[in-house]
Amino acid sequence: MILSSRMQGAVRSLVLAGLAALPSAAAAAPTVNKGDTAWMLTSSLLVLLMIVPGLALFYGGLVRTKNMLSVMTQVGAAAALAMIVWVLWGYSLAFGDGGNAVVAGLGKAFLRGVTPTSTAPTFTPGVAIPEYVFICFQMTFAAITVALVLGSVVERMRFAAVMVFGVVWLTIVYFPIAHMVWAGNGFFFTRGALDFAGGTVVHINSGVSALVACLILGKRLGYPREPMMPHSLTMTGIGTGLLWVGWFGFNAGSALEANGVAGLAMINTFIATAAAGLAWMLAERLSGHRGSALGFCSGIVAGLVAVTPAAGNSGPAGAIVLGAAASVVCFFAVTRLKPKLGYDDALDTFGIHGVGGIVGALGTAFVNAAVFGGPANGGKSIVAQFLVQVETVGTTILWSALGTFIALFVARALTGLRVAPDTEREGLDLAEHGERAYNY
Repeated sequence: MILSSRMQGAVRSLVLAGLAALPSAAAAAPTVNKGDTAWMLTSSLLVLLMIVPGLALFYGGLVRTKNMLSVMTQVGAAAALAMIVWVLWGYSLAFGDGGNAVVAGLGKAFLRGVTPTSTAPTFTPGVAIPEYVFICFQMTFAAITVALVLGSVVERMRFAAVMVFGVVWLTIVYFPIAHMVWAGNGFFFTRGALDFAGGTVVHINSGVSALVACLILGKRLGYPREPMMPHSLTMTGIGTGLLWVGWFGFNAGSALEANGVAGLAMINTFIATAAAGLAWMLAERLSGHRGSALGFCSGIVAGLVAVTPAAGNSGPAGAIVLGAAASVVCFFAVTRLKPKLGYDDALDTFGIHGVGGIVGALGTAFVNAAVFGGPANGGKSIVAQFLVQVETVGTTILWSALGTFIALFVARALTGLRVAPDTEREGLDLAEHGERAYNY
């Protein structure tokens, strides 16, 4: 049948309209790049490497022989618990649908609605990664943060208390702060806070919580009269190396893509850390002591902590300055502030993660500025950005302190919180787990 000219025109218009709509539909569908996906899978594994064996060996080497296994067990079990909680309700509260500027809703509890084809956005419009991959990546952040807190209370906290504390603390402290800082509708995210990979969410959060925890739990028996030297700096050194390697997943992975920003975060993680390790040893030397292996390891971690919020928000020169400056501040927090105030932050979680995180988060406002070679993300003036950073840091400190107090109160009510004095003298390895780290 031959169509009339009017009907031909109508058909032609419909076809052209349909063709014109195709590009918009294609543009609306996010593109999943296999290279980005592979990088994020790798980054997730690198962060896991930071926890076990990295953090477990780093912390384990710093305690006395009789508590080596208990520390490794607490770190590993707390991280494993966080992974389960993350899937059950943590991901939904931090990054789920609905909710408000403080916390998301429970619409994605038990990963409801997540499929192999669902995606999570990256920082490039129209580019996404599989949602399962994003869930795995952020899951490792939650796992290492709760494990970091334990560094201040090793050698005296019950294993059962660690487990109860972990569930409550993740729910009321970590998930809301992660949402406020990183979720698209989060309170601090919408205000333009700069935290590339967790200066506030991970380090200030864990550091402040560690300080509150050690104050509530009390000092170890004999502290500070009796020597409590690290039993294996070799293990701590190995753990330090694993932390540094894993941190590239932590920082460069936070770009969410395999691109130039990931490259910037990677080089900053190299050089800020290197500067910090050397700066700590120099500070030791200028204080009248020899540069030590423990000091080098401490400086490495301080640099990693400080560059975390600035990894993709700083130029390389700024990263060097920030890493070195944070290392020196942390050195004085550990060697001067802690002895003066007398609190028993056993493995210096507050002195390095808390203090280093604060220096890094506030310093990001400066190293981010174009005048100091930064990428000027957000476009704010230094003063305006600094005020946002101060607000974010201050709120994180208060939220972490209050939430930790509540979590420990619950743990104490259910488990007793601290081991008996005889158990502490014997060591937690045997008393809590029935094993020894070394059979000699």
